Amino acid sequence: MPALSSAPTSITTSNTKSGVTGSRSLAVSFDGVEKRFGALFALRGITLDIQPGDFVALLGPNGAGKTTLLRIAAHLSTPTRGRVKFTAASRSAGARESGDGIPGDSAKRMIGMVGHSPLLYDDLTAAENLKLFAQLYALDDPAAFTAKALEASGLAERANGIVRTFSRGMRQRLALARALLHGPSLLLLDEPGTGLDRQAAAWLSETLARLRSEGCTMIMSTHARSESLELATRAVLLSGGRIAEDTRDGDPGPLLARLRSEN
Repeated sequence: MPALSSAPTSITTSNTKSGVTGSRSLAVSFDGVEKRFGALFALRGITLDIQPGDFVALLGPNGAGKTTLLRIAAHLSTPTRGRVKFTAASRSAGARESGDGIPGDSAKRMIGMVGHSPLLYDDLTAAENLKLFAQLYALDDPAAFTAKALEASGLAERANGIVRTFSRGMRQRLALARALLHGPSLLLLDEPGTGLDRQAAAWLSETLARLRSEGCTMIMSTHARSESLELATRAVLLSGGRIAEDTRDGDPGPLLARLRSEN
């Protein structure tokens, strides 16, 4: 696989006339959320309030319910019981707006997600993938947004490359660039660092650090040794579909250190 000719820079969120902007954060609340697949419980009574601008590390073994929780937050799956509520807040003010929350359809346009699998269109080029999603989000100038995202992710010289020829790291960069096109207020990441080489992992950490400084709310499922965990403001450990530990009122460092030592 040809090497990238230049190091990528971090991606920043952008304002658009479409009304999807990076000027607000989303708070998200899970209230008694359960998810069953037949007789199997994936989530059991999850109650969790995530504040605007939080960077939550979602931890736990395989099968703990991390991906299911992220998919419910993204409106890609419906809880069997319970509810999810989104509330907007000004990033500059850092306080929730009053009201009964944001309707699900409106919240969807304020969310970006990168799944464990990039879920890109393999037979399209990198530019075609991004332009398609820019059009779906009704961004003002899809071509301009596409060019900016490709440059920021270090993929500008592979803009016309077919995605199926890309390495794992390049595909993850493209997936994150796609998730950030519309300037989301809530970013959901499902083990985004899996399989990344050193350069791509450093770029991911830099990009997440920039988003945190801008006030973007983030929930990231990951393993305990991820370098990006240093950015987390809170850690939530799932086990058997339940919350086993939550550092909401304290430093996530001790929990992360303990989990690292156990692994």
